[in-house]
Amino acid sequence: MTAAMYIIAIIAVAIVIFMLIKKMDIKITLLLMGIVLMFVGAAMGHPIVEESTGLIVLDPLMVIANTFKSTVSNAGFIILILGGYSAYMSAIKANEVTVYALTKPIRKIKNVYVLVPIVFLIGNLLSLVIPSASNLAIILLATLYPIMIESGMSTLTAAGIVATTATIVPTPLGSDNVAIAAELANTAQFAGMTASDYVFSYHAKVSVPVLLLMAVVHFFWQRFCDKQNPEQAMTEAGGEAVKAPEGGALYKTVYAILPLLPIILLIVTYIFTSATGVKLTLSVEVAALFSFLAAIICELIRTRNGRETLKATENFFKGMGDAMPIVALLVAGTIFVTGLKQIGLIAELQNSMLAIQGSGLGFVLPLILVGLTALIVLLSGSGTALFFAMVPLMVPLAGAAGISPIAVSIPMGLAGNLLRAVSPVSAVVMIVAGSVKREPLQIVKRTSVPMLVGVVAMFILSMVMFL
Repeated sequence: MTAAMYIIAIIAVAIVIFMLIKKMDIKITLLLMGIVLMFVGAAMGHPIVEESTGLIVLDPLMVIANTFKSTVSNAGFIILILGGYSAYMSAIKANEVTVYALTKPIRKIKNVYVLVPIVFLIGNLLSLVIPSASNLAIILLATLYPIMIESGMSTLTAAGIVATTATIVPTPLGSDNVAIAAELANTAQFAGMTASDYVFSYHAKVSVPVLLLMAVVHFFWQRFCDKQNPEQAMTEAGGEAVKAPEGGALYKTVYAILPLLPIILLIVTYIFTSATGVKLTLSVEVAALFSFLAAIICELIRTRNGRETLKATENFFKGMGDAMPIVALLVAGTIFVTGLKQIGLIAELQNSMLAIQGSGLGFVLPLILVGLTALIVLLSGSGTALFFAMVPLMVPLAGAAGISPIAVSIPMGLAGNLLRAVSPVSAVVMIVAGSVKREPLQIVKRTSVPMLVGVVAMFILSMVMFL
């Protein structure tokens, strides 16, 4: 029976990996495989639900419905709110003002290689406003790329930086951080944990020093590559740089701040409570809703047109709808894990983890998961699909291995976001390669060393701090 269980699990995981590589919709794949595994588990004598609908065919659908309800009411709701706020910021063009404000200072820097780490860090900062790696790359190709080319930077160096900007910036607005914080909050050890707690107390301790290290590595690696291949270091035309947004100084200041307002509120609240000991709870969704109302007031003052201002708020709700696929991915991942539980695989994995407790090999589980993440990301180009599928497993597996769930969640989450820029089939690499008219592997050569150094550094730091 055990051999059959492993064979079934391997086949199921292989199908999911194959679908990822083939760029098929991973949500439906995970859902369907989860349902199939539930039926297989039922055939093995494991009931799908404690209280059946009376018709076994409907039991998996009950599991899906219940999972949707629990996910949407917790992490899913936060993700929807953040999707709505991001969409509204784009609609009122506040994102454009923020991008221009952050890129303006580098126009005065003419030293090519001094620009490399600065642009890398600014690009990562912009990912707070534009969380999608692909969308951020498109925007940077239209804004920062021409500036870099004008300074004399080589095409491949500029492209390598753009492709690595959406990585591991610590933000409680990230859907992956929201998901893991919600999962940890259900445990006794981390009861009531918010995304802000997770990011500022744990994530940032690893991601900030690793980002700074990668910025330095970028400097030396891009300079080395340009010297080794001077013919490839030629600069090509970069198009026109972005124009300054119209409006006065007050408008530019306020609208540059609006997209960052939720994160500013969360950071200020975290610092205030840490310094004073005063209990003040500001959740991510409340910060986003407060910022949304503040943005509406700003729009009313700016436009002096109530009808048009209120009409534009519809973009917030459309943005919530656009964020629904992320919530669905969370649900699909949970259903797939439920299917694996049904056939007994999770219990078997937990028993295997129990064997390493107290052996000094606690790093084995995080290392295996980072290795699996690396394989999936390099083959499929997706940096988050596996992470979301594994979120429900992190706490029980870490508990069985006798280690903190933080020692699992941080390296796995960071590895996926870092290695995305090393996959020649990832959307961000292909977008950058197509825009600068170079081969994806040429871009990957420029991104590989900084990102791989980042993976090694963040794993070591995670193990030292949280194991």
